[in-house]
Amino acid sequence: MERTLVLIKPDGVERNLIGKIISIFEENGLRVVALKKTKLTKDQAKAFYLVHKDRPFYEDLTTYMSSGPIVAMVLEGKDAIKRTREIMGATDPKEAQEGTIRKLFGLDKEKNTVHGSDSPESALKEIPFFFSEQELIALI
Repeated sequence: MERTLVLIKPDGVERNLIGKIISIFEENGLRVVALKKTKLTKDQAKAFYLVHKDRPFYEDLTTYMSSGPIVAMVLEGKDAIKRTREIMGATDPKEAQEGTIRKLFGLDKEKNTVHGSDSPESALKEIPFFFSEQELIALI
């Protein structure tokens, strides 16, 4: 079993897509082991996206991610990272495959509704950013 972090971004929360997005992951065999609604400060968003600090979109991304509530969740399942990335679709909703979350709900490249860890290394860093070990419910 593998775990990954998924965020429902401010545009998804604002448009009341939380339940729809979670159900898509669950219908694809992934299990929610932790879930919370929160709001990042600008400094927290900068810390979370530090890997992108030298990219031209960093300021806009961190401003956007701190602009409203988000939902953070840890999903668990076989090949969870790869499967989650496939279910989410390409970063740009225009390039995402039909039926993916970003194709269904994404507005543009920035407001693409969801974030997901892109590797096991990222997941190991990203999950503890939002969840303590105590908050992670073991698969029964």
